[in-house]
Amino acid sequence: MDASFKPIADHAVLVTFAEQVDEAAHAAVIALDRSLANDPPEGMDETVPALVNMLVTFDVAKTDHAAIEHAVRQHLTALSPIAQTGNERVVEICYEAPFGPDLDAVAAATGLSPDAVIAAHLSGDYRALMYGFSPGYAYLAGVPEGIRVPRKPMAVRDVAAGSVVIAGPQCIVTTLTMPTGWSILGRSPTQIFTGDPQHPFLFDVGDGVVFKRIDVATFERLSKERAHG
Repeated sequence: MDASFKPIADHAVLVTFAEQVDEAAHAAVIALDRSLANDPPEGMDETVPALVNMLVTFDVAKTDHAAIEHAVRQHLTALSPIAQTGNERVVEICYEAPFGPDLDAVAAATGLSPDAVIAAHLSGDYRALMYGFSPGYAYLAGVPEGIRVPRKPMAVRDVAAGSVVIAGPQCIVTTLTMPTGWSILGRSPTQIFTGDPQHPFLFDVGDGVVFKRIDVATFERLSKERAHG
């Protein structure tokens, strides 16, 4: 797949496959990311995959923009056109009160019952597309069309970590207490932070995600167990 290259500051190159969100472009991002991880060019520091592009950072004492671009182009010529499959991750979710404050609103907006919204959410084909502005904040594609709702006009403050939120075709499991304008369907006790500095988050970009429904008692038990280690 064709790509464009743009130097960023003195230490990075932005590799872009498309101007709009595109499944083939994202598959190319994932394939390139894994190819570079398996055989990194001299001086490369890090890759940061996003929806249709990827930032490649490097050590300016060891290499430069031209050398990194040349190395990335070599990787591109050898990429398989078939998207590589990541691991499957399971995320528990409790939809019961008080964890799903927007469940009724999503049901009203979509013309479904709350139970039908839950069933639709559980049926989604989720995949980690990219990480956002907060640690562990993975944007998951795959929200079924029938429950896709826009962002709220105003954000709600102090939304608890572990909240499972949706907006449009995307879903996020929040990792910190923060404001959000997305609709809150439930809350998860699943730990997104792993404590492993080499693999700090549960999801890698490209991983599949399956949501597993639990009740309040199970949520509380799992939360206590995981809080104590």
